[in-house]
Amino acid sequence: MSTAEYAVGTVAAVGFAAVLYKVVTSGPILQSMQSVIQKALKVAF
Repeated sequence: MSTAEYAVGTVAAVGFAAVLYKVVTSGPILQSMQSVIQKALKVAF
């Protein structure tokens, strides 16, 4: 691949990571993840 293709791929990956970060840190998703983690930690062994 040429340098331009690497640059386009890098920009696309960074853009996707930014969108994913915004989705994961949004209110409802963050609360859901915290709830799942809390339930998992309360399991009796």
